[in-house]
Amino acid sequence: MNPQLQEKILAVTHCGVDRSESTGFFRVALGLFYLSGLMTKETLDFDKLDRDFNRFIYHSIGKGHSITSILQYMSGEKVVPVVESKRFLRAFAEHCPEVPIENIPFLLGLNLSVAKDISKIDVRGPVADYIERQRQLREAAEAN
Repeated sequence: MNPQLQEKILAVTHCGVDRSESTGFFRVALGLFYLSGLMTKETLDFDKLDRDFNRFIYHSIGKGHSITSILQYMSGEKVVPVVESKRFLRAFAEHCPEVPIENIPFLLGLNLSVAKDISKIDVRGPVADYIERQRQLREAAEAN
């Protein structure tokens, strides 16, 4: 995890208006970068990757958080207000253009499918509903 990526995530984090919102922005920005990084043909060293992300998480928001807890957060209902927040979307688009905001529904869907495979959880719920709403909006826009 390079210093430039860390700066970008922290820049998005600082766009939150209070601690709770900033922490949500941090979790989602970091999670989106992590998930987008999985979209490669290269072989990934997950132990090193997770160790680097976990170190950054610990130094940024403290103990009790990890890449695993962030990915769990991103499969739960608390992620929806963040990814629907105009302030978050503006900040993420400005500071993190290498992960287009149009990819957010896909990345959340990827995360849900992995969570389903690992924990056998039911993926129906607020995140799946958000992904479906985004699909419908995209299709409606393409039809016009």
